[in-house]
Amino acid sequence: MRRIWGFISVTVTVGALAGTGLGLTAPSAQAADFYTPPAHFASAPGSIIRSEPSPLLLQVPGIPNQWPGTAKRIMYTSTYQDGSPAPVTGTVVEPTAPWRGKGPRPTVVLGPGTVGQGDQCAGSKLMNFPLAIDPAKPSIAVNYTAPDMYLLLINGVRVAITDYIGMGTPGIHTYVNRAESGHAMLDAARAALTVAGAPADAPVAFSGYSQGGGAAASAAELASTYAPHLNVRATYAGAPPADLSKVIDKIDGSFIAGGIGYAINGLEARYPKLKTIVDRETNPNGRAALRRLSTQCIGDTGLTFGFQHTSAWTRTGEPLSAIVARYPDAKQVIDEQRIGRLKPNAPVLLEGGINDDVIPYGQVDQLYRDWRAQGADVALVTNTIPPIFPGLVVNHALPMVTTLLPATNFLLTQLNR
Repeated sequence: MRRIWGFISVTVTVGALAGTGLGLTAPSAQAADFYTPPAHFASAPGSIIRSEPSPLLLQVPGIPNQWPGTAKRIMYTSTYQDGSPAPVTGTVVEPTAPWRGKGPRPTVVLGPGTVGQGDQCAGSKLMNFPLAIDPAKPSIAVNYTAPDMYLLLINGVRVAITDYIGMGTPGIHTYVNRAESGHAMLDAARAALTVAGAPADAPVAFSGYSQGGGAAASAAELASTYAPHLNVRATYAGAPPADLSKVIDKIDGSFIAGGIGYAINGLEARYPKLKTIVDRETNPNGRAALRRLSTQCIGDTGLTFGFQHTSAWTRTGEPLSAIVARYPDAKQVIDEQRIGRLKPNAPVLLEGGINDDVIPYGQVDQLYRDWRAQGADVALVTNTIPPIFPGLVVNHALPMVTTLLPATNFLLTQLNR
């Protein structure tokens, strides 16, 4: 345990130093070309459209078998909520360490937490340095999946990380869209097995926290219908935003209040009726905020919109949650993102914090009860850290760290059955 925590500490410290010292870069033209999909590509979900080497932190390009694994940046096919094919990017890492458990090497798909909505925020662009500053925008992009990824890699588990639909690739990133988040996770699993040449029935699991927790939870309940041939063994979903109607008010006025804008922007792109309502009810300040948020990373958003209230964005001075409550069409859009109406086909570990200042505990507990009522194998870890500077997101971030080891142990146990 001491060695693992020491490793995490060194990883985070080195990553921060490398990011601040060497990450002052804007995306290259070559990298930008990778993210532009071809005019025609394979439509089958999980198909590999293209791939290229992607060195990890402190690795020397061109040298094979470096610790902790060999990474590839990939573009793969997923599905928009209307059923049409969607190009999505991500990263697959084949570990240097052997898998010492039962059966073939398993794959865990990681769903990143909130990183922003601009294309520059895509995690696959930040695998060699966890932080990048683009002075031209300006923008601060952060990749904080390293602790989860490295813990799995040192245990011989293949890792796939999705950028989600619209992150890096053309179109808006559809933040917290239930169907598209789940599809991106499930198809990342299929793509990882393909690019690794692994057996199609090799074990698969999903993991994520916050936005990633919602994506993992969505994948868990969509797996049996959307990807029935995947051998799903487990899912960890930490602080999932399972019911957006309960989340909006909690975030409003917090350091990451701008995340509400990410959700509105993404949902507008799929629901024209919602866009009509938002256009009607927002004032010029609100419309400008939504446009600006669509190109930001979470660091930019916190500095620009931190602790603001959405009542400043509406023509009536009401918060956006009140606007949603007044319109049946808007309520329907939010309700369609609700997670918990389908049964996961494998064990799930949920986490929720009593004092989480971003994701209300009650809606995590409701997800647990919804799945249990359907006969799902689901457990809930309740975090009881007392309130620390409410609204500063401390009580949302700390449980992500304290549940890291239990969640990893849960996944490894299920993958070794």
